[in-house]
Order: sequence, then C-alpha cells, then structure tokens
Amino acid sequence: MKFQKPKARIGRWPLSAKLLILSSLVTILGFSAICGTVMLDMRRAEHELAKQGSENLATSIDSDIGRTIEQYDLSLRAVVAGVNTPEIGQLSRELRQLILFDKAASSAQFGGFQVFNAAGDLTIDAASLDPAEQNSADENFFKVHKNDGERGLFISKPMLHRGAYSIVLSRRITDVDGNFAGVVVGSIRFSYFHDLFSRLRLSPHETITVVRRDGVVIMRTPFDLDVIGRDLSKTPGVMRVLTRANGSYSGVGAVDNVQRLFVWRDSGRPLIVIVGRPWDGINSLWQKQVWRIGGIMAALIMFIIVGTIFLAREIGRRANAEGKLEELATTDALTGLRNRRKFDAAMEIEWRRAIRGARPIALLLIDADHFKIFNDTYGHQSGDQALIAIAGCIAASAKRAGDCAARYGGEEFAVLLPGSSLRDAMDIAENIRQRVERIPADPAKLSVSIGVASVRPLVTMEWTGLVEAADKALYAAKDAGRNRCAAAENVRRPMVADNMAA
Repeated sequence: MKFQKPKARIGRWPLSAKLLILSSLVTILGFSAICGTVMLDMRRAEHELAKQGSENLATSIDSDIGRTIEQYDLSLRAVVAGVNTPEIGQLSRELRQLILFDKAASSAQFGGFQVFNAAGDLTIDAASLDPAEQNSADENFFKVHKNDGERGLFISKPMLHRGAYSIVLSRRITDVDGNFAGVVVGSIRFSYFHDLFSRLRLSPHETITVVRRDGVVIMRTPFDLDVIGRDLSKTPGVMRVLTRANGSYSGVGAVDNVQRLFVWRDSGRPLIVIVGRPWDGINSLWQKQVWRIGGIMAALIMFIIVGTIFLAREIGRRANAEGKLEELATTDALTGLRNRRKFDAAMEIEWRRAIRGARPIALLLIDADHFKIFNDTYGHQSGDQALIAIAGCIAASAKRAGDCAARYGGEEFAVLLPGSSLRDAMDIAENIRQRVERIPADPAKLSVSIGVASVRPLVTMEWTGLVEAADKALYAAKDAGRNRCAAAENVRRPMVADNMAA
C-alpha cells in the first residue's frame, strides 16, 4: 500500500522584499523627477539666454543702422534747407556745392547726394560741378514724393543705383508755396551692411534680416540676392513683427524652412531688425548635458535595480529558509500535517477572531480505530503508512484557507474549522470518515471515529471547553461502535449521530 505525503504550502513573497522594491521604485521615480525638473529648468534657461542674446544683438544692430540712417537723413535735411535758401542759389557753383554738402555724410559706403527738380531732371550732383543729363521722373522714389506731400524720409527697395547695389534715401523739396519742387536723393550701399554683419560671429543657420515697415527685405545675412527686395509682409512671422513693437516667436523661416527662434526690436526707425537663431543650435549644448546627465542617471538607476533585485532575492531566500524552518518546526514529519504546537497557536488566534466577529468555530477530533492492534499486528512501518493515508484524507477534506488540520498525538488528529456551524462540520467529518473507509484494505481495513463540536464563543469562554466537548463526542463515537461521527450539541452534552453508523 503506497501513500503520498501531502505537499507543503508555498510561502508568500516576504513583505520586507516588497518594501525594498517599493522604496527603490520610489527612489528611482524621485531622482528621475528631480533630474527631469533640473533638465527642463536648464532647457528654459538656455532658451532664455538665447532670447536675451538675440535681443541684445537685435538692439545693437538696430541702433547702428538707426544712427546711420539718422545721420544720413540729417544730411538730406541740410541739403533740402540749402536748396530752399534763395541766397545759396545766387552763389557760384563751387561755393554753392561747398555750402550745400558741407554737412553731408561722407563715406565709401554712402553714395553722393543728388538734387532733382520738379521735372525729374538732375540739377545738382555732389560728385560733379557739371552734372550729367539724367532724369528720374520714372523712379519710384520720385513718384512717391511727388504724389505724397506728407511723406518724409523714404527708403527705396534695394536696387542698382549709380553702379552699386544700394538702398536709396530721399526727401521731398517743397517751395515756399507748398508745391512740389523736386527731390534730394542719397544712397547707402550694400557694403555698409556687409561690413556691419562681418563683425559678428554668427552660428550656422543663424540669420539677421532687415526689413522695411511694409515687409520688404532690405538686407539679410547669410546674403542671398534672390531674397533681397522680396515682400514678406504676407508671411505669418513678418506679419507678427509688423504689428508688434518688440517680441519673439518660434517658427519656420520664410526662406529656408528652418525652425528658429525669431526676436525683433522696433525702435520706431524706418527699418526693423529680426534675429533668427535655429533651435538645433540653441538646444545643442543642452542636449549634450542631457545625454551626459541621462547617462549618469541611467547607470545609477541600473545599479539600484540590480542591487534591489539582488537584495530582494537574498531576502526571499532568507524568508524561504525561515519559512522552511518554521514549516519543519510546525509540521508533523510523518504526515505533513501541522503539529500540536501549531494547532494550539492556530486555535488561540481563531478563537479570538471568532469572539470578535461573533462567528462559530468548529473542531473535529479524529482517532484511528484499533490502531494499537493494527500497529502490533502489521508492524510500525505499515502503521506509519496508515497514518499517512488517513492524513491525506483529512487534508483533502479540510482545504479551506482558514482550516487547520493537525496531528494531535499518536494516532489522533484534529481539524479546526473557523466559521463552520455544527452541521457544516458534521458534513466535513462524514466526508473524512468515508474517504478513510474507501482506502484499499492493504494489509487491513482502516476506519476512524470522529468527535465534532461547534460553538459561537463568548468573551467569558475558553477554547479548552471546545476541545473537551469534541473529545467527549469522540469517546461517544467509540462507545457507540467506532467508525462513526458523533456531535456535541453543546459543550456540556455530546451526542452520537444516529445515522452515522458504519
């Protein structure tokens, strides 16, 4: 006859390992959040620094161009005032030339002044006492001043003027009666802007664009002759620039579709300076820092993960070892059921729990019938196999989470059934009895007698009373002929079930 020892229950993962993993996870999330916040702050700082740098650059260029145009405009005003002075017109050409252009701005980057009469004919040229025949009546700057008496300084589109690409600056000459009397014209060559921008150290794809107040591009670096003179007033970015005095925005360049941060400063002068810095360049240093810090964080996180897994495994191993030791200390070595010490501890706990919850608690005391005779007749080895077989039947019947089946002593077993009424306990007892009865008779027939007791405990009661009641019921079952279940209807009077005869 071969009997199988019931398997021990696998212990749960220890709480200390769970807490270690949770604390490591919280630490990782905390450090990641701090690192992420720091990197975002660094990113905002880089963006703010780039914006401030662009603002300073735009302000500096705007001031330089503004001063140059203002200086040139003062010279134009001086020429207009001289032309409108009758006494100057009566002087010789040499003296008139000297007086009219005495305060004129002079530089290789500035074109010479010219005076055109109301018909558009060139009458005075700062470069010559005998001006060549020239008529500018069809030029845009001449038409603007002729048709608009309120127009002050006019800056033309970039154009080829007197052999060099330039922007033409002009002012209207009005006679004493308020009539149109001509135009004074000067120019600023592209070389001025090239020289101004060449002094700047610009990163790749960084742009500086100078636009007129109607959105026409006057100058741009990197220089592209196809862009110069284009009207960008309908593009979203330039529309924003023309409607606000100062500001910034992120957008795609109208010329090369590069994503940039655009900053502009409008000081009220005729031209507006827009500085564009590519986001790739702005974020490059930040991205390097992110990769470096991210790499360090990844290494630290990996170290924490590996250390946590190692420690959790060691804690688990230790808990398993402790669990096995506890299992050995509380488990009957022969049957695999709980031993008497474990049963008493479980009884203490469940009894108090039943009192708190006002729930019933039941107890089965099981004794192998005629076991001493069986043991003496067939030997201790067969006796041990019989006890293992009976333990298997008990474990198969009492398998709820709270049930506790134990070897109570020798050939006697106990089953604690928390939450079970007397009727439920009797059903389980009968199931155990029948299972034992069905064990193959090798070398002899086995049977058990079972005493059943159930009570809803009070605070004034002790659990030993339940044991005594079950014990009395067990003896009642034996006295009634064995191989049967007896119930204690109360802790004082056990009673043999009439219909439980073998």
